[in-house]
Amino acid sequence: MRKPASELTKRVAVAVVAIPVLIGLVWLGGAFLAVTMAISAMIVSYEFYRLAISAGSEPLWGHGVILSALVPLLVYARFLGLWTPPVTVVMLVVLELLTVALGVRGSSGKPLEVVGITMLGVFYTGGMLSFVYALRYHEYAVGATAGTALVALPMVLTWATDGGAFFVGRRMGKHKLMPAVSPGKTIEGAVGGLLFAVVVGVLYGRFVLPPFAQLAIPFWSAIAFGTLVSVAAQVGDLVESMLKREAGVKDSSQLIPGHGGLLDRADSLLFTLPVGFALLGWVLVPAPR
Repeated sequence: MRKPASELTKRVAVAVVAIPVLIGLVWLGGAFLAVTMAISAMIVSYEFYRLAISAGSEPLWGHGVILSALVPLLVYARFLGLWTPPVTVVMLVVLELLTVALGVRGSSGKPLEVVGITMLGVFYTGGMLSFVYALRYHEYAVGATAGTALVALPMVLTWATDGGAFFVGRRMGKHKLMPAVSPGKTIEGAVGGLLFAVVVGVLYGRFVLPPFAQLAIPFWSAIAFGTLVSVAAQVGDLVESMLKREAGVKDSSQLIPGHGGLLDRADSLLFTLPVGFALLGWVLVPAPR
């Protein structure tokens, strides 16, 4: 369905303001980035728990929001060398949630579902957003500019996937991809988004990373990287569509004019950030001199 001109204007206006601000915060890094990610995790996790509640569940959303916000801050503390949370802490958190569920939900309040959804929300939101910090301070990134370039890579591929899927889907889309989950998405659009991401990945690895990060991605590695990140972006989008479909809502919230909620904007990034981080160690090479 074609978006009204006013809605498209809102989307463009928000993007024009938000993207430079985000890039600036990533470049600053440190506490600025950690606090930004913590606040973002709070908002995204709250929207996630709202979807769960709309779907009929009763997660411990207050606990989940606080824990989600703590994850980026703990990652920041680890990079500072202040404290690395041991596995014991995670286990104790699970026990704490089970204890709270025992007191406020009881056996008739689906305690296993309550604790499971609460923990899922923490890992899905705060945990995945923390990879922004991990990319910014990647072991191969020397300096703020290099770290920012690595953070931007999965983001740019995500946007390329979205743009390619939108334009190709509108012009050529005939076969539905997953109509039960997202009726508007087509196989043609998905392929178009993947091809856009591959092209952008090759160009980024050839022309952006060398001057800004003194790194490069070989041609075939860039193709593989772009393909996998694009698939991750599309799966992430479909996953949130699935959650919204179960909850019976169109958007996760109305926080951002023309965009819906922050989870609606970050759904693909929650997949592409960790996937990108996991793959970069395999594909990055020093830029040729």
